[in-house]
Amino acid sequence: MTGSDVESAAEPPVVVKIGGAKAVDPAGAVGDVAHLAANGRSVVVVHGGSTVVDETLERLGIEPEYVESASGVTGRFTDAETMEAFSMAMAGKLNTELTAAFRSAGVDAVGLSGVDGGLLSGPRKSAVRVVEDGKKKIRRGDHSGKIESVNADLLADLLDGGYTPVVSPPMAGDEGDGEVTPVNADADRAAAAVAGALDADLVLLTDVSGVYADPDDPETRIDSAATPDELAAVEDAAEGFMGKKVMAAREALEGGSGRVVIADANVRDPVVAALGGEGTTVERSALGDADGDTGDADGDGADDGEPAETEGGETA
Repeated sequence: MTGSDVESAAEPPVVVKIGGAKAVDPAGAVGDVAHLAANGRSVVVVHGGSTVVDETLERLGIEPEYVESASGVTGRFTDAETMEAFSMAMAGKLNTELTAAFRSAGVDAVGLSGVDGGLLSGPRKSAVRVVEDGKKKIRRGDHSGKIESVNADLLADLLDGGYTPVVSPPMAGDEGDGEVTPVNADADRAAAAVAGALDADLVLLTDVSGVYADPDDPETRIDSAATPDELAAVEDAAEGFMGKKVMAAREALEGGSGRVVIADANVRDPVVAALGGEGTTVERSALGDADGDTGDADGDGADDGEPAETEGGETA
């Protein structure tokens, strides 16, 4: 893809997810988003912040707690005290600082949490199924949720007005009685939900160059997946934090995104490079024709109506 192709107003919007790990430098993405926005491309930024959340907890004397779901996914357990620190770090410090960085780069950025305008919403999951010492248990008191609704009209209005939304968890958790509670949500999956709602391309920026067939060998990067078999190979290869990114890729495509790229945040022009084919690109065609109900409507490993496994919370 040429630079002029990327800049074409006919291109779909792009959602850029900037990871929150220390190893991810957002500077390149900030410059790239400024370039794309200046050339008429609609961009929504979603950011993570796991490292800063952990640092905030430690300053407050709270030990970060991670739990493992029955399906082997590790995620943050977010009790009420942790949720306060999470909101301080994500919607307060990080979102404000990143929005300021974009504005300094000439981007008319607007910072939003998932609670604002009901941007990201879904039922709160206060009980999660975890594995402790090899035994399955139910942990209660969690503040997490699965995004089921995106206020795409709000985002579209901002984009139409020339603004660049900068979005972060928490999301708006529906308590079932009309009350709304801010709750934790995984940032990769938040970006996937936004990309699906906008029929946007999704770029997941992280600290590696894509999905590796051998997780320890960057030379084995899988460059693309355009068929169900190729997507299955990507899913089989994804380990650890990469598993959530590949899960998010599938969710974005199922929601309406045309393609997802998992790519390195720390290279020159990381977003433009990703849109040009640098990274692991998963095309919508990789879903094939089978896109039906599997009995696990929320993708958390639990059938509807049962206590859900942990959604994993915010990751890098």
